[in-house]
Amino acid sequence: MVKKVEGGVLAAKGYSLASMRVGIKPTGDNRDLTLIMSDEPATVAGTFTRNIVKAAPVQWDMKVVAGGLASAAVINTGIANAATGSEGLINCQREAAKVAECLGVQKEHVLTMSTGVIGPQLPIEKIEEGIRDLSKKMIGVPYSGTAVLRQYFNGNKANAFMEASEAAKAIMTTDTIPKEIAVSLEMDGKECHIGAMCKGSGMIHPNMGTMLGFAMSDISIEQELAQRILRALIERTFNMVSVDGDTSTNDTFVWLANGLAGNETLTSESMDIDLSMIDETGDEDIRELAKKLVSEKVSDAVLAKRKDFAELIEGLYTILEFLARTMASDGEGATRLFIAKVVGAPDYQTAKTLAKSIITSNLSKAAIYGRDANCGRIFCAMGYSGAKFDPNKTDITMMSQDGSIKLIDQGRLPEFSEEEALRILSPDEITALCDIHDGEYEAIAWGCDLTHEYVTINADYRS
Repeated sequence: MVKKVEGGVLAAKGYSLASMRVGIKPTGDNRDLTLIMSDEPATVAGTFTRNIVKAAPVQWDMKVVAGGLASAAVINTGIANAATGSEGLINCQREAAKVAECLGVQKEHVLTMSTGVIGPQLPIEKIEEGIRDLSKKMIGVPYSGTAVLRQYFNGNKANAFMEASEAAKAIMTTDTIPKEIAVSLEMDGKECHIGAMCKGSGMIHPNMGTMLGFAMSDISIEQELAQRILRALIERTFNMVSVDGDTSTNDTFVWLANGLAGNETLTSESMDIDLSMIDETGDEDIRELAKKLVSEKVSDAVLAKRKDFAELIEGLYTILEFLARTMASDGEGATRLFIAKVVGAPDYQTAKTLAKSIITSNLSKAAIYGRDANCGRIFCAMGYSGAKFDPNKTDITMMSQDGSIKLIDQGRLPEFSEEEALRILSPDEITALCDIHDGEYEAIAWGCDLTHEYVTINADYRS
């Protein structure tokens, strides 16, 4: 059974980290450089921005993921290392080389990630010096059989977990809260963990994942299976988030699995499935596939592996959905989480298209900010989405913790109480439930309201 636990990215066995301020951005006092290490080279899967303008670290990390193994990651805030040409890639190589030198890992196994202002070159000498200093301060939780001597705050696990939370803060830019979560699950009779963190508040319309995100696990899994699982789940979570409609140059999400929990490696062969059964587009829900596989008559050995697969899917989805919702609610300047749930669709793609159109509509987002029951804006956004549906069969109900109110009934505006609508639209989480009465498929997208503060933040982002 999947359970939420403490620890963030240090919840899983065999990971250590450290973060500090090196002064990448001249103002402020926040930590801006983070170093993470796995005791053993980990299977790595990743998803990346579909923006044609890809930052240098994205180009570097795509090669690391293609190689299948990762041992460490270095992350900086303040400068995105995007639109930096060949010098940007050289700086990624220099970062990876310094990490390799200081931690004793292979340069080709080092992920480099950056977030911040597009254009400037990294202060590479500062970062190299910071990597050297951080490598001497790596903190993690000892476990049975570890060969790594590490600092441990006098054996206090809670303090080590606090350092994981500090790392979640260190990767923030305009975020107002750190975003981290960890879960425990059972695979092959072994207790396993997945810890994750991400950052993302603005320039978010991912079309892949998030601004920057990391999942650290101690399970053992084949790389291609992990890659397909991640892509399928990203499509149902992070790719259903939009803050402002802008797809970043730096979007990256990586999942490491170092195998230190001791479970027998999960493979497609051990589950007796073809990898093509996993729909990476997300149109076919991988969670439904997991249920189907467990229900089939197979040998006990195969069934055990399929149950491990189902448990893993539930654990990863729990993490990715939490991070996606949290990222949307923490959109730049946001005061409300705005959820669009489309039901009654003939297929998932129709529901997905409609839901995303609703949360990306600036007029709808502004109405949510103003607590304005102007549901015509949501109806309009559905109409120009490109999805086919019958407006005369459509119902739109606005919902919150304070109740619900139908604002479109079979394509028409019914009589309603403005006072009641204002009350329902006042809490900090608002859902637009849109039923097109044409099937059994549904989709959920997460966004936020559009406020004056969003403009203020982005009018002087560099200063």
